[in-house]
Amino acid sequence: MQEISLNILDLAQNSISAGAIVIKITIGENTALDTLTVSITDNGKGMSPLQLQSVIDPFYTTRATRKVGLGIPFFKMAAELTGGRFEIASTYGVGTELSGVFIRSHIDRMPLGDINATIITLIQCNPQLDFIYRHSFDERDFTLDTREVRKILEGVSLDEYEVIVFLKEYLSDGEKELINAN
Repeated sequence: MQEISLNILDLAQNSISAGAIVIKITIGENTALDTLTVSITDNGKGMSPLQLQSVIDPFYTTRATRKVGLGIPFFKMAAELTGGRFEIASTYGVGTELSGVFIRSHIDRMPLGDINATIITLIQCNPQLDFIYRHSFDERDFTLDTREVRKILEGVSLDEYEVIVFLKEYLSDGEKELINAN
């Protein structure tokens, strides 16, 4: 993967495949600590202790369609190449949480990429699921919670054209506020 946002897309797809109905994607940037932290938490089926030990092995996958599973190992490697770290915790029947801490200034840190397009793709392709996206930069933060959007829409699907256009603008405005406040 050449961008962290594409890795996030892949990892969120793992959550979807695990039956999650709520997926939380959190990005935290801290200039004082020189870190970029990416966390994905879901309420999917979780993993057994054996699966949890095996999941960082690129030759382990639960899929029958292919023999390798590279999403988590690539994410782990990308974080560790910057001098950062990777953590994963899972409880069978409850869900999974994984996070990668990247050193922001490290030459090997991939760019975040188009995170807004990633979030929109997840929502548009999975309108029945809920996504909580939070991006913080130092003391400021921005959140999009599709559960709140659903309340406002009163039954209108999240994949309707007008809703997607609104969500794109909302994400873009939120990102601009984070950036311009610097």
